[in-house]
Amino acid sequence: MAEVASLPPTTRSRPTEQDQDIASLTTTAAQTDSPTADTDGTLIASNPETKKLKKVMRKKRRPARPQQDPALFKSEPPPQTGTIFNIWYNKWSGGDREDSYLSKHAAHGRCNVAKDSGYTRADSVPGSYFCLFFARGLCPKGQECEYLHRLPNSRTEKEGGLGDIFPSNVDCFGRDKFSDYRDDMGGVGSFMRVNRTLYVGRIHVTDDIEEVVARHFQEWGQVERIRVLPTRGVAFVTYTHLANSEFAKEAMAHQSLDHAEVLNVRWATVDPNPAAQKREVAKIEEQAAEAIRRALPAAYVAEIEGRGIAGAYSAEELRKRRKIEGSFGLQGFEAPDEV
Repeated sequence: MAEVASLPPTTRSRPTEQDQDIASLTTTAAQTDSPTADTDGTLIASNPETKKLKKVMRKKRRPARPQQDPALFKSEPPPQTGTIFNIWYNKWSGGDREDSYLSKHAAHGRCNVAKDSGYTRADSVPGSYFCLFFARGLCPKGQECEYLHRLPNSRTEKEGGLGDIFPSNVDCFGRDKFSDYRDDMGGVGSFMRVNRTLYVGRIHVTDDIEEVVARHFQEWGQVERIRVLPTRGVAFVTYTHLANSEFAKEAMAHQSLDHAEVLNVRWATVDPNPAAQKREVAKIEEQAAEAIRRALPAAYVAEIEGRGIAGAYSAEELRKRRKIEGSFGLQGFEAPDEV
C-alpha cells in the first residue's frame, strides 16, 4: 500500500485572526456588489459608492383579441330586396320590399370593451383611426389589425392632451363625411355641424327605461345628457365628445337593450328648443377654450385669464399690467378686462 505523505504542521494549522478579517471583508464586498430584490419585485443594485440603481418593472399591455373566427368571417353586401343597389344608402331600392321594421335584422355581434380592447399595429402609428368592425364586434384580426381597438378618448385622463380629435371632413373611422345628412339621418354624417346627439328608436318601454338606456350607452364614452320619451319609445343620447358619439352609433346599430328589440340608431336633427341651442353653442365654445388653454403655456394662460402667476402677481396687478401692455402706445385706448 502506498504511503500518503503528511503535510507539514504549519500547513495544517488554523487560519490566523488576520486571515479571518480578510475573508470577512471579501464576503461583505461580494454581498454589496450583488443586486438585491425589493419586496415589491423591483431590482435594486448597490455598489461600494452607496449608489442605488432601480430597475422599473412595467406591466405589459394586453393585445387585442379577435372578435370573430377569421375562417368564418364574410364581408358581403346585403341581400337583394330591389332592382337597384344604392351605394349612398347601402341598400337596395325599387321593386317590392318588405315592411321597414321586419326587414331590419339583428346585429351579428356586439363589442365587449372590457374583453376585446387591446393594442394593435395602429398604436405605433400616430393619427390612426378606429376599427369599424371592432365597434360592431366583428373584427377577426385582433392585434394584427391596422386600426385602433379601444374606445375614443379612453386615455385622456392618463396621458393628457386633447384626446382623439380628427379632421372635420372624416369620422373617427376615417370615412368621408358629406355636406348634407341623408334623408333618414343615417350614414356617416355631415361636416357642416358638430352633432354629438344620437336618436334611438324602437325601444321596448319598461318602468326603468331611463336606467336601461343609460347603462347600455355609457359603455361607449362619457354621456353628457339623456332624454327619454317613454310614450314613443324614443331616446336622445348626447355624448361629451364627437368621436364617442360616432363610435356609439355604429356599436349600437341593430342591437338590443334588455329585450329582443332591434334598435334604430340615427343622427338627431337640430333641437328647436332655444335653450338647447344655447347650451350647444356654449359647449363648443368651452371645448375651443380648453384646447387653447392646453396648447399655450400655463403662465401665459394665467396672465390672460387674470390669475396670479405662481403667486408672483395679484389679480389687480395683472389687470393693470395688461392695460399698460395692451394699449399699444395709443392715447386714450384701454384694453378690456375680459378677454
